Amino acid sequence: MLITTTEHIPGKDYEVIGEVFGVTTQSKNVFSNIGAGLKNIVGGEIKAYTSMLHESRQKAIDRLKEEAVAKGADAIVMMRFDSGSIGTDMQSVVAYGTAVRFLDDEY
Repeated sequence: MLITTTEHIPGKDYEVIGEVFGVTTQSKNVFSNIGAGLKNIVGGEIKAYTSMLHESRQKAIDRLKEEAVAKGADAIVMMRFDSGSIGTDMQSVVAYGTAVRFLDDEY
């Protein structure tokens, strides 16, 4: 599944199928939260949360692809991410874009 952040795929003609989304909400365990709280005092990167966000983005992309495949798409254009906090220890990530089908039937 080709995913691009651009509107056009060079050399390809396609029809728009529609919007697709992939959403996930993640939380770290209580020990990670304690460690993050301590790290917040001294400053620096909180690696457990960086890892959680990386995993969340990948899960969101995987779910985005699944939805596009279910709609018969060949690619996704204009892919974007959005994220937000839920409470103090949860992070929600959504990947979204436009599912398209190639008109020339080859990729």
